[in-house]
Amino acid sequence: MADFFFYGTLCHLPLLEIVLGRPVAPQPARLPDHAVFWAKGQPFPLIVEAPGQQADGLLLPGMSEEDVARLDFYEGGFAYHTRDLPLSDGRLARVYFPDPGHWQPGAPWSLADWVATRGAVVTETAHDFMALYGVKPAAEVLRRYPMMLMRGAARLRAKRPAPSALRRAASAADVDLVAQRQPYAHYFAVEEYDLRYRRFNGDWSDQATRAAFISGDAATVLPYDPVRDRVLVVEQFRPGPYARGDANPWLLEAVAGRIDPFETPEDCARREAQEEAGVELRDLLPVASYYPSPGAKAEFLYSYVALCDLPDDRPRHGGMEDEVEDIRAHIIPFEQLMQIVARPEGANAPLILSAMWLAANRDRLRAQG
Repeated sequence: MADFFFYGTLCHLPLLEIVLGRPVAPQPARLPDHAVFWAKGQPFPLIVEAPGQQADGLLLPGMSEEDVARLDFYEGGFAYHTRDLPLSDGRLARVYFPDPGHWQPGAPWSLADWVATRGAVVTETAHDFMALYGVKPAAEVLRRYPMMLMRGAARLRAKRPAPSALRRAASAADVDLVAQRQPYAHYFAVEEYDLRYRRFNGDWSDQATRAAFISGDAATVLPYDPVRDRVLVVEQFRPGPYARGDANPWLLEAVAGRIDPFETPEDCARREAQEEAGVELRDLLPVASYYPSPGAKAEFLYSYVALCDLPDDRPRHGGMEDEVEDIRAHIIPFEQLMQIVARPEGANAPLILSAMWLAANRDRLRAQG
């Protein structure tokens, strides 16, 4: 049995209970001569020696071997190890410290700020992290943590109430998950599910195996200049057409990108427009939000048309070097856009959908200037 002192994200009880897999009732505690900071550039904290200061936290006594193993998997994945130190009341407790040189301290830590800005996503992601306990090494799971956070954020957006006027008003009880596997996990992942689902007549289906490609949510945006009546599309190499055997895997598309874990779809659209084409967007107009291929992909898209200025001297190249992107921007008249989406040169759903929306709303947008 061991006593543990928690000072950071594990002071958030919903997260701690996911990690341990059971309910807990910790006690307030303090660790003298230490202070807590954000790990620079990361959504979690670290603790450092600080003579004369005290780190506030929680004490959870009597941890079992299984508790410790689960904690070590979660914290060890983030490059942390433990030390036994005396608390302010003299009790000895085990404390997680970052591996030397792995993380650097940033601003002073605030649990309330973390809960308000990041807590929900990190807590949701902990379900995925701990599902790999006993399956994969913690260090291997850590390498995918940024993508896992994207998936956690996507799942939170997916939980928001959605209309069911025509379709079944389903509940979690309508799907019986028998087993789940993750045969592939790198930047993206593939998951397999053995499951049954409730048939429309109320009976259970036979057990079936289904697979899904996990890639997180994304935003797309078609920049439109209503004064000049022109749009901006981007061109780049795409692995999907390449994998299909397409003779030309370079596509013309709307600006697009994955939604980072702690940003909104709208923020993502504005960021990607700047990164890929150097464009500052004004009004962001929702086109649709949708699953592009629900039979096989968990991806969910948020598509927009955005008003902006597109003069002739607009820069024509963009992309992120560290992501090995080489993106060329084309500024074209609206009529040319409609010609492109009518033939295979514009054969991707977000561009076609956004072009159709723009065609339906173009006169109104031009009249507004």
